[in-house]
Amino acid sequence: MDGVVAGRHFLTSARLAALDGHGDHRNERVANRPGAAMPHISADQLASRQRQSTVPPPALMPNGDPILAARFAVPPIPKTYVRRPRLIQQLSENMLCPLTLVNGPAGAGKTLLAADWIRSAPAPGPAAWLTLEHGDDAPGVFWAYVLAALRRHGLVLPENIGTPARANEVDSHLLARLSVHLSSLGEPLLLVLDEFERVTSAEIASQVQFLLRHARPGLRLALISRTEPLLPLHRYRAAGEITEIRAADLAFTQQETADLLCRHGLSLSAEGARALTERTQGWAAGIRLSALATQRAADPESFLKEFEAGQSTVADFLLAEVLDTQSVETQDLLLRTSILDQTHPDLANALTGRQDAAPLLFRLQRANAFIEPMGHSWYRHHPLFAEILQVHLRARHPGLETELHRRAARWLCTAGRLADALPHAAAGDWEFAASQFVDNLAIGRLFTGLDALRLSDLFATMPPETAGPAPELIRAACELAHYDLDSGLDHLRKAGKHLHDDSPVGTSTVQLSYAFLLALEGRLLGSADMAQAAADTAERLEREVPAKLLDDHPELPALLQTDLGSALLWAGRFEAAQAVLSTAARTAEGPTTAYPRHESLSRLALIEVLRGWLAKAESHAQAALSQAECRGLPPSSRTGVGQLVLAAVAIDRDNLRTARTALKIAAQSSAAHHDPIVAMGLTILRSRLLLARGDPQGALDVLDTDKPTPTAAPSPWVNDALALAAAAAHLAEGDPRAAMAALEKGSDAPQCATAAARARLACGESETARQILDSIPGDIGSGPAVTVRALLARAQTALALGDEPTGRRLLARALSCARPEHLRLPFLESGPWLRRLLHSHPELTQAHDWLPPGLLTGPHRPESDATMASPVAEPLSERELDVLARTAQMMSTQEIAADLCLSVNTVKTHLKSINRKLCATRRGQAVRRAKELHLL
Repeated sequence: MDGVVAGRHFLTSARLAALDGHGDHRNERVANRPGAAMPHISADQLASRQRQSTVPPPALMPNGDPILAARFAVPPIPKTYVRRPRLIQQLSENMLCPLTLVNGPAGAGKTLLAADWIRSAPAPGPAAWLTLEHGDDAPGVFWAYVLAALRRHGLVLPENIGTPARANEVDSHLLARLSVHLSSLGEPLLLVLDEFERVTSAEIASQVQFLLRHARPGLRLALISRTEPLLPLHRYRAAGEITEIRAADLAFTQQETADLLCRHGLSLSAEGARALTERTQGWAAGIRLSALATQRAADPESFLKEFEAGQSTVADFLLAEVLDTQSVETQDLLLRTSILDQTHPDLANALTGRQDAAPLLFRLQRANAFIEPMGHSWYRHHPLFAEILQVHLRARHPGLETELHRRAARWLCTAGRLADALPHAAAGDWEFAASQFVDNLAIGRLFTGLDALRLSDLFATMPPETAGPAPELIRAACELAHYDLDSGLDHLRKAGKHLHDDSPVGTSTVQLSYAFLLALEGRLLGSADMAQAAADTAERLEREVPAKLLDDHPELPALLQTDLGSALLWAGRFEAAQAVLSTAARTAEGPTTAYPRHESLSRLALIEVLRGWLAKAESHAQAALSQAECRGLPPSSRTGVGQLVLAAVAIDRDNLRTARTALKIAAQSSAAHHDPIVAMGLTILRSRLLLARGDPQGALDVLDTDKPTPTAAPSPWVNDALALAAAAAHLAEGDPRAAMAALEKGSDAPQCATAAARARLACGESETARQILDSIPGDIGSGPAVTVRALLARAQTALALGDEPTGRRLLARALSCARPEHLRLPFLESGPWLRRLLHSHPELTQAHDWLPPGLLTGPHRPESDATMASPVAEPLSERELDVLARTAQMMSTQEIAADLCLSVNTVKTHLKSINRKLCATRRGQAVRRAKELHLL
């Protein structure tokens, strides 16, 4: 449709997509001075500058779909367009406002007005255009397209900004990085978002407001919308920072109506133009449609009067007068293709059963009559026209719509456009939709990528009676992706029954999808054998699947390897898990592989921390977090394991605040409630953190009350970790027998053997402790976090057996081994023997100023004879020292609580712990004891 179109203008061919509306920066001051004349720029100059300032877009969107480059194009101005200088001037005079809003009903001419403004009144800097669509009303999709539009129009964005990886979420850090970059631009960028009414999400509106607020002065935002945007417009009005073009401004004047009719070859009297303007209330689309229908009338003036009197809606008028003026073949084509978002001549031929679509579509496009070119031979109906045509299709051909959807689905699948085919397949044939989805090996997309939410919502409407292996596999995947284990596994069982009962047993892609979900089941149930068997089957089936399918869906093998590696990790098969997870971590980077890469790196970090290699663990965890940041994975969608690893490393280094923060972030991930590794890890590390802060009873309480209900088979290393945490807390409370009882639930791993030896030493069983330590294999590949604890236990045992030289030598080795990692906690938890030995031999602490101050001797921390004779049973935590210092100042419990911003009950708990550790029964006794030990 030419002129000011009815409804919504869409973008043009790829050739025109290069026109982004950049202005002449040399004249920007003149162009933006109120009342100044705008510089003239020829179309050739404009196109040349735009071609120089643009860069080719990426070939694919993050969800794997093709980039719709036409969505970034400023719509062309048709020959019948009526320029509106009064509105252009209003926009230009306020060009420096942060926000511009063009708001009005469909067909009011908003898009062409903005396009004309971009071309005739260039902004003080580059301009980027994006036309939104229905699928953009999800944060990840919306911001992925915004970033693509900025890059398409020549803005070079830093790599660290990244791209969203999920449809329904976007990381706030991504928006912050984008805001910082835009705010630093030398020239402000004008971003035009056309059809902003597609955005109905309050979350996206809030994010747009965040960007607009923090990207100043580098961003000017222009919104073209049918509806009121969810932005605090009153604030911008109060600050004079908004330019608004409303429906009343957009309404055609009588003269503009006459000009538009004249451009269509119609000459009406002044009274006729006035009447048409009044009856349509200046609605551009209504005037335009009237002009089209009137062109063939013998008496246009009388025809318009009869139309105005006899028709109640433009839709009735359009169907009765405009559609009927087309040839029978053209009418049939328009009706049948109205079900499509985009039309291709070959696709249209498949729907009509004829071979004349190409010339018909070309003629309709040339006439600008209801068809917009999208580039590469694709077209799109004007949406308002399409809606009316669909109603007419149902009335004229009842039942045909379902068959048309079925034909469209098959053609689109054959053309390799699965994402476009699925909605049509769902509308016409659910079994076909499910089969195509599984046969195209796309089931992994339900777990990762921008399309996951859209696909899940699509298949959520699949009728229960839709049977077969593919529908059941999809139902299972959807449920498991949403952590509904019982329902997901039930559907997986049904899919397996179909595969075994049907003949043949299914295609290789169906079998491979089934194997992938079986591996996931093995992971969720904690069965490494089940996951391994499924992975072996999948490896065999991958050789039978076309290589292109695997190349198009790298997320599936990456997810499968991550599931297998996680199951092996849970079973304690660390070497096998490390090999599989390393393969998954090496998967090529991309939006659909961001999550499995992040998850596999996190689990590699966990393996290293369990082995005692803190630096390696920290490196893997940081790499996992970097992957998530770069690809825009929101914190709630991350695995949480990486943060658990950072917390474990921080606890061993006595960085308790860092550990507390990392645990808080891990608890916010969705995996905290569904992944047994994360759930158990949170319990264990919370206990260890409380113990490190001097609260052994609190540590035991967490193990008793916070331990999640097991949903998977027992894990040997989890059992060991629980036993070690309980034993350490009992030992700190002075109950070595309880510690030994707790360790009976563990294995004979080196960590457990070391803890058992320490408990025996606390009971005075030095020889037994030596025998336990001697049973630990010498070459076990353990890192410093394991080795240092074993060396300290051996040193304590040597001292208890009267071999002080060996004890000193072992302590020196422990210090040297711990120094690169700054491994402080094993020394803090060792007990009084360590303080006595360091006091007697202060040279041992030389070159070890990384040790906690409470352990340094000599010039670092002198100690009295009283300290030697009766050392503190257990080091006081940093908070306990704070409470103790205020107790020495004769402050009351309430005063201490107020001064430290703690509750009174928390202060009382700290005082009890202080008295226990200092072997005191009263505050005064505790203060005197602390002074003797040089703690005050």
